[in-house]
Amino acid sequence: MKIGIVANMLQDKTLVEALECYQRLGIQKVEIGCGGYPGKSHANPEVLLADKSELDKFKETIAASELAISAFACHGNPIHPDKEIGDKYHEDMCNAVKLAHEMNVDTLTCFSGCAGDYPGARMPNWVTCSWPDDYLKILEYQWNDVMVPYWQNFVKYAKTYGVNKIALEMHPGFMVYNTETLMKLRSAVGTEIGANFDPSHLVWQGMDPITVIRELREAIFHVHAKDIKLDRLNIEKNGVLDTKHYSDEINRSWIFRTVGYGNDVSYWRDIFSALRMVGYDDVISIEHEDSLMDRFEGLKKAVRMVKENILVEGKTEMWWA
Repeated sequence: MKIGIVANMLQDKTLVEALECYQRLGIQKVEIGCGGYPGKSHANPEVLLADKSELDKFKETIAASELAISAFACHGNPIHPDKEIGDKYHEDMCNAVKLAHEMNVDTLTCFSGCAGDYPGARMPNWVTCSWPDDYLKILEYQWNDVMVPYWQNFVKYAKTYGVNKIALEMHPGFMVYNTETLMKLRSAVGTEIGANFDPSHLVWQGMDPITVIRELREAIFHVHAKDIKLDRLNIEKNGVLDTKHYSDEINRSWIFRTVGYGNDVSYWRDIFSALRMVGYDDVISIEHEDSLMDRFEGLKKAVRMVKENILVEGKTEMWWA
């Protein structure tokens, strides 16, 4: 396994400055944002694809850093019911695919998106229950009329550019948010749909990361190392659905933490071991979103934790058996 980083953590730094920082810390792969919520501070496909000299400069910068690109990140909502918004996210994703082709990268990390509840809606509607029956009708429309057709077309497009791993982050607020919804879309669209496995978004929903890993198996294309801390006192009062701002840490039911500060080392060792058991031996991409800690302190602690516990070497023969 390799240590990676969601690179837009240092989006206020130049690409060269960010890569130098990551290289000094011993990070080996970078997941570079190039559209949608991750932004384009380190890679703007519209610029790079339009100017060969800029693209060559980008390639030289990556090569000089001796870091590899694990994926291009373009998280957004391409099926947003407001067509102007959805089209912009879709354009970003198409450009991200073209840039990935130029860089010989086969993986795009993104969200599934969330549709509206009827044609002509202006805002997304994330359905979280099955009754009253209106909600089931919304889901039927969202999946059959919007989500599946969109991803069938996008996967076909991405494949023409050699991008055959669409790694969806299972994230509440979007229509793919758990094991079942990911596998439902994969079944409808094809094996090019897989997971950008981030345990933090699963834990607060009540899922067990090991169980999810063993269920997804070869559908895991990319992995995020992001921790989460559940606040049992607040959960006992208000449950796990929480719309309070992330900065209101003491009143939230859960908050994101630096790796090792939400769950102990055995939790992460079990995750890394389970990933190897199902055949995943690629990047562990650190995503640092800890509001209680300085970002550089948190990054250093996360790198140390991951470096000490991922499985770096290949398996040996069972000499004792």
